[in-house]
Amino acid sequence: MLAQAHGEPQNSDSFRKLCCGCVRKLSTRKAKKKKGVFWGIEVAETLRWRGWELGKEMIKHLILKNVHEKTQKLSYRCPSTRFFFTVFPQPITLSPGMSLTLPIVFRPTEKREYEDSVCFKKAEGEFSVTLRATLPHPCLSFPATVQLPICAVYNVTETTFPVRNIGDLVTVFAWETPSPFYMIPDCGMLNPGAECMVKVVFQPKVAMVYDVAATCWFGGEEKQKRTIQLKALAKYPYLRVSVTEEEAEGIQAGKFRDVLCFGSVPVGTTVEKCVEIFNMSVVDAPCRIERAKDPLVRDHVFSCDVSHGVVPAKGKLVLCIRFQPQTVGEHSTDYFTIISAGCLLQTVLKVVGSCKGPLVSLHQYSVDFDWINLGESLMETLKISNISDVPAYYQFDIDGRGSVFSLDRPCGVLEGTTTLALKVTFRPTHPISYHRRVVCLVHHQEPMYVDFFGTCHSDIAKPAILQARHLSWYRTNTVRGLTFYPPDILSVMLKDGKLQMDEKGALMLPPEIPQDKPPKEYFEANSMTEYFYDGVSSDLALFPPHVSVSPREYDFGCCVPLHKVEPLPLCVTNHTKGKITVAWTPSHGSAFRVSPEICDIPPLKSSAFRVLFQPAQLNSLYAAELEGFAFYKVLRHYSNIEEDATICPSWCLAVRLRAHTYEAEREHFIPQYILDVPKVFPPAAPNTDTYCSMLLLNTGTSLITFSVNQAACPSVLVKPCSGHIIPGGHQIFFLSTHPVNTTSQQHVLPLQLNSYPGYTKEIALRSCGESLLLLLEGDGNLYFKPAYIGTSSTRMYTIKNCTRLPMVFTWKIHQSDSKILSVSPTAGILQPYEAMAQAWTFTPDKETKYLLRAMVFVRRKSPDPVSPKSVGYALRIVGEGVLGTIRAQKEHLDLGNVLVGDLQSCSVVLLNDGICSLKYILSVEQQITGPCDPEEVRSDPLALELEQARGMIPARSKAFVQITVRPARRLHYTWSIKYAICTPTATDLASTKEEQQPLCCIVATGVYPTFCIADACSAGSASGLSKLHLWRLFSLDTLNEYLERDLTPSELTYRVPTRHSTCLIPPVYTPHLLDFNFGAAPIGSEPTLVMLLLANKGVVPVEWAFLFPSDQKMDVEHWAEDAEFSPHELHQMRIQDNQLFSVSPKSGKLLPGQEESVQLSHRHDFIGTDHLPVLLKVSYGHEILLNFSGVTVEQDQRYIHFASTKHFFTPIAIGTSHPPTQLYELYNGGAMPVMFEVQLDNIVRIQEENFQHPVFACLTPRGEIPPGTTGHIEWIFSPLEARMYLAATLSHHRICLGNIPDCTKASRLVFLNNISESKAVVFAWQISTCKDKRVLQIAPESGVVQPGESIPCFIALRPSGSASFYSIDLVCEVYIQESLVQYERDLQEWEGAKERQAVEFTITEKDLGTKKKPKSPAGRSSDSAETENLPESSAVIRKYKTLPPIKNHPMPNLPAGHFQRRLLLDKEASRVWVKPEPPKPILLHLGVTARSYSIEDFYSNFTSEFPKYFLSRPFSDWPLESKFVDGSRDRDRMDMDPKWLSLATASKQELQTVTDILTGVIRGLLENTQFHDAVRRSLDEPIPYFSQFRCEESAELRDRRQCSTVPSRVSASPDLYPEKDGERKETRQETSPNNDLLESWERMSEILHHEQLREQKEMMSRQPAFGNLVELLLENTLQNILIEASRGEVVLTARPRVIALPPSPSRRITNPAPPPSRA
Repeated sequence: MLAQAHGEPQNSDSFRKLCCGCVRKLSTRKAKKKKGVFWGIEVAETLRWRGWELGKEMIKHLILKNVHEKTQKLSYRCPSTRFFFTVFPQPITLSPGMSLTLPIVFRPTEKREYEDSVCFKKAEGEFSVTLRATLPHPCLSFPATVQLPICAVYNVTETTFPVRNIGDLVTVFAWETPSPFYMIPDCGMLNPGAECMVKVVFQPKVAMVYDVAATCWFGGEEKQKRTIQLKALAKYPYLRVSVTEEEAEGIQAGKFRDVLCFGSVPVGTTVEKCVEIFNMSVVDAPCRIERAKDPLVRDHVFSCDVSHGVVPAKGKLVLCIRFQPQTVGEHSTDYFTIISAGCLLQTVLKVVGSCKGPLVSLHQYSVDFDWINLGESLMETLKISNISDVPAYYQFDIDGRGSVFSLDRPCGVLEGTTTLALKVTFRPTHPISYHRRVVCLVHHQEPMYVDFFGTCHSDIAKPAILQARHLSWYRTNTVRGLTFYPPDILSVMLKDGKLQMDEKGALMLPPEIPQDKPPKEYFEANSMTEYFYDGVSSDLALFPPHVSVSPREYDFGCCVPLHKVEPLPLCVTNHTKGKITVAWTPSHGSAFRVSPEICDIPPLKSSAFRVLFQPAQLNSLYAAELEGFAFYKVLRHYSNIEEDATICPSWCLAVRLRAHTYEAEREHFIPQYILDVPKVFPPAAPNTDTYCSMLLLNTGTSLITFSVNQAACPSVLVKPCSGHIIPGGHQIFFLSTHPVNTTSQQHVLPLQLNSYPGYTKEIALRSCGESLLLLLEGDGNLYFKPAYIGTSSTRMYTIKNCTRLPMVFTWKIHQSDSKILSVSPTAGILQPYEAMAQAWTFTPDKETKYLLRAMVFVRRKSPDPVSPKSVGYALRIVGEGVLGTIRAQKEHLDLGNVLVGDLQSCSVVLLNDGICSLKYILSVEQQITGPCDPEEVRSDPLALELEQARGMIPARSKAFVQITVRPARRLHYTWSIKYAICTPTATDLASTKEEQQPLCCIVATGVYPTFCIADACSAGSASGLSKLHLWRLFSLDTLNEYLERDLTPSELTYRVPTRHSTCLIPPVYTPHLLDFNFGAAPIGSEPTLVMLLLANKGVVPVEWAFLFPSDQKMDVEHWAEDAEFSPHELHQMRIQDNQLFSVSPKSGKLLPGQEESVQLSHRHDFIGTDHLPVLLKVSYGHEILLNFSGVTVEQDQRYIHFASTKHFFTPIAIGTSHPPTQLYELYNGGAMPVMFEVQLDNIVRIQEENFQHPVFACLTPRGEIPPGTTGHIEWIFSPLEARMYLAATLSHHRICLGNIPDCTKASRLVFLNNISESKAVVFAWQISTCKDKRVLQIAPESGVVQPGESIPCFIALRPSGSASFYSIDLVCEVYIQESLVQYERDLQEWEGAKERQAVEFTITEKDLGTKKKPKSPAGRSSDSAETENLPESSAVIRKYKTLPPIKNHPMPNLPAGHFQRRLLLDKEASRVWVKPEPPKPILLHLGVTARSYSIEDFYSNFTSEFPKYFLSRPFSDWPLESKFVDGSRDRDRMDMDPKWLSLATASKQELQTVTDILTGVIRGLLENTQFHDAVRRSLDEPIPYFSQFRCEESAELRDRRQCSTVPSRVSASPDLYPEKDGERKETRQETSPNNDLLESWERMSEILHHEQLREQKEMMSRQPAFGNLVELLLENTLQNILIEASRGEVVLTARPRVIALPPSPSRRITNPAPPPSRA
């Protein structure tokens, strides 16, 4: 049953106004069914049945909902199959918002898929719902294509995509993915409707574009597959290490960018610097940072925390490197390698740095206290300085509490670059001489020694005063072994002569004669050696001791109870040969004292002392240093000393003591300290000593005692071994070891603090002997590429110092190989672990293979005599010497046309086909050809520039040489490029000139971007100007001449149009100046228009521009402009502001062969002369300054415009019998007619000066010129001698038809093309003057040209019979046919209206005033209104009035201007029906120029051209009477008497002159022997061959001919009328002797008849009428052929085809019959 229910209210988004049609509305993602809306009914598009079983029914409900605003009615049809059914169909009515549920029952019968539909019908149309029952099947859904991010090779990128199970079954899937892709997970299981994200991982190993298909297998028993396209792009990474400039200082600028230099860093400090790793590629680049392999013993002073990272694409990674040096003076070098993923690229970063320490020095190395009395004290100053910027820890090794010498600051820190003044106090306790050599220990620096000495006197004892010289003598005497004797013995020896004194005052043994050795001198020992080699800390000593004490150090240990401390026995031994006294310095307040305090010791004897320790309190630490002085007893009083040189200073004895009173259950004080100790001993060669310092700072508030158990580590010497440190103080230790081999040795030193085993610090150090170890690249093999014989091949070869010590290297090359092999540098220093690249140069001298050997020797920087001096390493070098050549890929290169002054570049490809690299040097030879002076162009600079004249081409490679060409002339350039192989002996062009080989040839032609003025025509106010006059006004011939000239450098100041001027009048950079004269016109007339046709006749495009002054001025601020203007500037500003001159277009571009028209105009708005300089600029070409000028006159002013004040006639040959007529043009630029008359005074004067010969003859000395037209003055110029005559004026002409003889016709064919595709045009040719009409014919003169059609026009020029110049301006008026038809129609209507007005009139009575007034054809008449306003009497008179007159528009005497036309329209339009004006034609100008000659002159001057012309009339018709020079044929126009020119009426002087001339000529001929010989030879010449065929009729015909001076070749050619062969044969036929007389007579009569006919034909062929007919026939034939060719009917350029036909049977007759008579 149908169930209808109210639907829920819909959302506002669901309601929308529906139009007609089907609108589908997609449901949200959560909806299970996809619903659509069909004409307001919302219903599911498909009903699906899933999981059904056979034999069971399944019902689904289809819900229809009305979402429209109105009630919907619809019906439906049941499903067509029996498997789906529903209730019986019935109409459905749904109100707005209501729903209806339609049950659909599905009843399957077999296991397959079913599909049907339910169709619903509405008034708007039908729609259906699909019913589909599907079987359960697996189905996966995922994208068809996955695009992965771009990835670097050996890097990894990934992306994810969803995989959804849209089937009905649980599906298992598995991926098959090609490398380098793989899936995560690669297999899995999905429940129906479930979804999982699959990750695609891309890890490429090759840079390429990847587009592969991955296959997904899924399903149960029957596996299904589906593919997904995986797309990715892999690229190689490119990493570069960059060090900033400030961090790379010390390295040569631009040489290294991958060397990080830390400079000199203070010892013990850490400096951090950063380098940037740039990724130049577009992919992220993972990399790892590795350092060089660690040797056995190496203290890493460089460190980097980053071991791997990723450099972003086009980004950078900052890498921080730390440098912490430990050994002062050591240069450290290390290498960090940045390795990209896959080890594709390795970039090495070199880090270098050095360690600097303190530089402490004492200002004085001895302090002299002189002498003081017992009980007194004396203080001296000792300055100590640190010149380094590194703070220094110093310590004087003396206990001031128990010594006679004390310092106020025995230890401390000396800041950088400071000086400290120490106070040294001397408090003697016994009257003896005191001397103590105190060592000053400095951390990270060798110790320094200072001598404290002074003398104490008492009342009883006054020892000798010890001075500095005594110390110097003592050291010298010690070296010489004399200090073990007391002074008294030495004095005796001096007296006995057993001793002597040297020049310095020291004692010495007298030299023995056999031994010529100088006495020993004292040399200052190394402070470190002196410090350790004291005979106590070491078994070695610099000098044997004089007095020794034992023990030097003692620890009392635990002294509890306090009163039971056992004394320490102290033994002092006298090693001298004199009696000594030992005096111990008492220390008040100290728990330690020595007993006895003073004691004498015999020579070579010992004495015992006791050290008493008396502690004051428990649980305390005690430490002190006991000081004693031993001296020769004889020195107690100065009186015992006889010689000053025998004084010996005292020896200081020091004993270090320690003790503590801690009870057993009490804990010792915990020491607070800082220990600064290196981990590694400084490097040293085997069997040499190495030293380092150690600093122990007491940071606590109590005393610290220390002791080092050297027995636990005998390989290391430590000094001091024991002692104490006061609170806040520090102790400096020096450690020494002696490595014996290159193996690493570990040293552990136990340092016990505060006498407590629990406070023992184990100090671990390593040491290693450094041998000479050098690493050679490539296992000692160096291979060179094959090299050209005589050239050098260079390779870099690296050697590396693999030790911690610097070494000096030296290369040794065999003498015989020194010319072939070299290295740079040959010697140098390699810092520890430094690798150095050296340049090896191989220069073969012959074509062979080389096997060479070189040695490198290395040694220490400061060699130790114990270690080996040097170690050698061998290097094996392999190379080969070969020959090679270079060739060009193109031996001939044509660059074509290049603009002069411009650049054109190209590349020449050089090929090296050999196996060796070739260094070459190129040379260029230039050759310039063309119309030029060879000597002038020979000095031109080279116009071809090589970017690199030198270079190198690797083997089997090519190189590109960039060539730049800059031609300087408009000529043809040829450059020959040669090459030579560079060798060390031939390095430049001069040295390689003999070895140069041709390489290639480059040609180019320098051209200018230029154009020419091909044509010019005028319009507007200048329409009356002839074309020749226009060319003269605008100096167009001069302009074309300038454009053809070579460029000047100044014209290229600005190559393109530029605003470069700051002034209103820009500067001029061109020498080419000319005038553009627009002529003259009355004010208010039409603008003068001139059209110039610009044609590019060149081969390059031309960009041109007309630049007004405003176009060249830069835009500047108003405050920067000059407020005051000159009159010239104001004049130009007025012209430009009012646009009196204009050019359209002002700029353009012409391609080769292209033409463009430019219109120049001048407006006549102001009276006066206008001038404006306009620059014609051709980009990269000429610039010509054009002076635009034009004249505007008043309306009533008569004005003739002269083009110039000078005129040059065309040159005429002397002796010309018929000089041509020449024209001079005058233009009337005003509005009034002008009468003119030529003053002939100068003409008469010139004639008188030339023996009355009319050099100038004016044929029209007076005349009238209408307004706006051109008048002509005809002249005849007949020169008498070759010179220039100055009379009035002259002009140049343009020749198109060329030179032609009289009585001929020259024709040209012109096509008139209608370029319109839709409109026909009407044309009519106009000839300016009647004279031109007589000599020029045009056919057709008028006609109609259909759209797209071409009409041929034949123009024929027939000279008038006298020699003349012809310059005819033909104007073709072209009208649009439609506008012309419309004009004729309007004209007929106007004429009809005019006839109608002749009989019509207007009634103007008052009683008819209310009636409608008649209208004229032009509109309503205004006369009726005027009548109404008049008085009554006047109204009566004007009651009857005719219509307004119809009349022609009154035309003024000149073309009306724009304001005149407006005035006429305003005043007459309302009362006159103006006659329709014809449409304005389009004017096409065609200039025809020629020059005609008389027959005799043309034949004599142009003999070879004469046969080309046909004479159209016989010679007898020539008017001989008009051919004289005197111009008698124009006597009516001349005022001269022709009798003056007659020889008969000549004067006696003239006759005598002629007689003398002729007499001289005749006498000269009679006396000339050569003339006589020529006459004889002409008489003796044999008869010509053609005279043998002379017949009588020829003589008769010759007699009949009219006398003429014209050569026979003027007559018609006999080839046109050949003699008939048949007739000749008939006359020569033999007659039979059997014929009778009658037959002979008949035959003779027939022969005579034929002869008469032949003579008549020959006479007829020579008649002018016959020749004219033949010429006309030939002309028409050629014209027809040309017209057919223009229409495409005939192809003139087609190749002729010959068709060979088989021979006709009639042609095979051997004896043909005689032809019939041709009479």
